[in-house]
Amino acid sequence: MSQEDNVRATRAEEAQSDRTTRQREDRRDVAVPALGFKESLRFAWRQLTSMRTALMLLLLLAVAAVPGSLFPQRPAGPEIVNQYLKDNPVQGEWLDRFQMFDVYSSVWFSAIYILLFVSLIGCVVPRAAKHAKDLRSAPPRTPRRLNRLPEYGKVVLESTGPSPRDAVAQAARILKKRGYRTDVREEPDGGASVGAERGYVREIGNIFFHLSLIGVLAFMAVGGLLSYSGQKIIVEGEGFANTLVAYDSFTPGSAFSEDRLEPFSMTLDGFEAVFDRESETHYGQPLDFTAHMTVQEGTGGEATQQDLKVNHPFDIGGTRVYLVGNGYAPEVTVRDGNGDIAFQGPVVAQVQDQLYTSLMVIKAPDAQPEQLGFVGFFLPTAYTGEDGVAVSIDPELYEPELNLNSYYGDLGLDDGEPQNVYVLDTDNLTELNNRDLESGGITLSPGESYDLPEGKGSISFDGVQRYVGLDIHHDPGKWGVGFFAVLALVSLGVSLFVRRRRVWVRSATGPDGSTMVEYGLLARGEDFGLREENVSLRRQFEKTWPVVAPEDDSGNRQTASSTAGTTGATENRPE
Repeated sequence: MSQEDNVRATRAEEAQSDRTTRQREDRRDVAVPALGFKESLRFAWRQLTSMRTALMLLLLLAVAAVPGSLFPQRPAGPEIVNQYLKDNPVQGEWLDRFQMFDVYSSVWFSAIYILLFVSLIGCVVPRAAKHAKDLRSAPPRTPRRLNRLPEYGKVVLESTGPSPRDAVAQAARILKKRGYRTDVREEPDGGASVGAERGYVREIGNIFFHLSLIGVLAFMAVGGLLSYSGQKIIVEGEGFANTLVAYDSFTPGSAFSEDRLEPFSMTLDGFEAVFDRESETHYGQPLDFTAHMTVQEGTGGEATQQDLKVNHPFDIGGTRVYLVGNGYAPEVTVRDGNGDIAFQGPVVAQVQDQLYTSLMVIKAPDAQPEQLGFVGFFLPTAYTGEDGVAVSIDPELYEPELNLNSYYGDLGLDDGEPQNVYVLDTDNLTELNNRDLESGGITLSPGESYDLPEGKGSISFDGVQRYVGLDIHHDPGKWGVGFFAVLALVSLGVSLFVRRRRVWVRSATGPDGSTMVEYGLLARGEDFGLREENVSLRRQFEKTWPVVAPEDDSGNRQTASSTAGTTGATENRPE
């Protein structure tokens, strides 16, 4: 290299260095404009309504629901929450501050729920508007070289065939019958072409799927706000009116008001239980339960007879009633030390096993001079073994028997604190009867009485009634949730299995004066049926037009499936 060339190269390097320095200084001088209030809101809205944010919120909602299964919830069992707070005073206080015992109505869970709702609406509405615009637009223009499309075919018509324009018009009619939207165009060379597209219902299915998710969320929110559920035990001959004080337990929605209780009443006329009496392996197993009810809708409605079975609820004024349990309610009379009746009526016994061994708790707070309490078992068919312990050997009332222990003292009901009616707290009570005491336990058959020791009173076994446990649910949003859930499944199936395809057909006059028709197919995404669509179109064209089938190397005419070819082009998009 000469000295002149070295100087020229050095100057070029210096010039390049100067340009680089100036560019760096220019970038250093350029200030990024700050976002204004409206621009910041627009940016936040775009981030919130993106599909990525919606998926993250959906995942976050699932994670936020986990504490609801880890900690007891007040709507389901307030007494369990109170007990948890007593057992864990420090941890429970902090958990309560973060609303871990009211997860599904907490501020943070509701915030995630609302943000997800808004995000889905922001995602779907613009997509729906854009798709509605696409439905009104014409199919894409015809590519110049159809042979570069994934599926391509060409047919040459005989001299008796239609003209190029007529061939395109007939091809458009064929494509319409196959479900395509068509648009016939004039070609610059004097020919004509038709663009066709189908599968728009795929995107419609996708939009309806997301709209269905919004509908499910909306009606779940309606149900969470306005629904209520309660439990009630009814003994034979007793009735129930749909008032708040009549429920044994009640779980209201967040926006529930007592005015929303639909007026209705029902009475348990009788109860039938069918047990297996033929099988050797399942003898005594329950087969069927039927509660005969008298139901009256409204305050002045006509009373009707209805049968209530397990898994076969009935509706009253939009409220559904389920049969969820049954058992025995022994009728007892408790007299105090003064000989006055302190308690009289049926006592609901909790079933403990399939033989209907039932736990009984009787509380007589009105007894004088001492309050009385009883705890023990009711046996539908009692049998006493060699060890002296009585057990039930059958669920039917063949040999009913009461086995009780008695207590006297302060039952704790005067303190104002709620108690479980099925639990007797004996810490502050004195035991009167027990099989380990000299007085022994209390064993009664129907019609028998027993005098308590120390003149504390007496108890008599008057008879046995049946009772049923009912679940009463009112959810105004359940039908909307069911409808949109089904719609979501149908829409998802449409969006997964419907294929979006485009077809272009061009016709022109060949060198020999005959009409030449070529066509190409393109799929949006993967479509394994595009080859079959090519063959089907070819066969339809050959049925419609007098086609000149080309000869192969052996001089034989080729079939439709062999002449509908697949190109190996790398460019799959129309030009």
